[in-house]
Amino acid sequence: MYGVSPQAYDRAITVFSPDGRLFQVEYAKEAVKRGATAIGITAKDGAVLVAFKSIHSKLVMPASLKKVFEVDSHIVVTASGLIADARRLVDVARMDAQRHRITYNEAPTVENISRSVCDLMQVYTQYGGIRPFGVSLLIAGVDSEPRLFEAEPSGAMTAYKADSIGANKKEVDDLLEKHYRDTMTTDEAVELALEALRKTQDEKLQQENVEISICDLKNKKCRTLFDKEVARYLKKD
Repeated sequence: MYGVSPQAYDRAITVFSPDGRLFQVEYAKEAVKRGATAIGITAKDGAVLVAFKSIHSKLVMPASLKKVFEVDSHIVVTASGLIADARRLVDVARMDAQRHRITYNEAPTVENISRSVCDLMQVYTQYGGIRPFGVSLLIAGVDSEPRLFEAEPSGAMTAYKADSIGANKKEVDDLLEKHYRDTMTTDEAVELALEALRKTQDEKLQQENVEISICDLKNKKCRTLFDKEVARYLKKD
């Protein structure tokens, strides 16, 4: 059609297929599905992120496989897919947060930072010579209330009460839909996320392969837990 070979739909980010698909964006989503599972949940008193780290060798230093990143004191991000791509997006989010504070003398909202990141991800689906980001993000934080957004490789932004990205997304989401409650606390949210990981991961959950961050609505602060604190949650069950 119009001199464009079928392979061009597959290779070019700027060319739609006859049925309206951008294959490179879909391939980026496949990269996300191959990533380790990450879960975000909002609670009545804050928001939590729980990320699983796949440690593929006994020689790897677990601390080097970081999956939760602080953007601002009240905003944290976790990712699934190409973590190198995630680091680039986190750097952009941090710069936008600092720019907002300098310009307006106030903390940015979680939605503003999420929208900024998604705008950049969307730009990378429009121009030749570049590729989409092969990563999805869960952006959690607290401003006027607990917030959770998912940023997809297409640049789509969706708000959730609870959500997951990465491997076993369908199974985790089904469990979250079944057990999530608006009245749950952050402690209960962490326990629900860990339960979902236990039921969907082949590896045993240990303090070395799980990262947990908790955002406190009262203090407007997010904090990533130390290994010993993670271990205490793992011992509750």
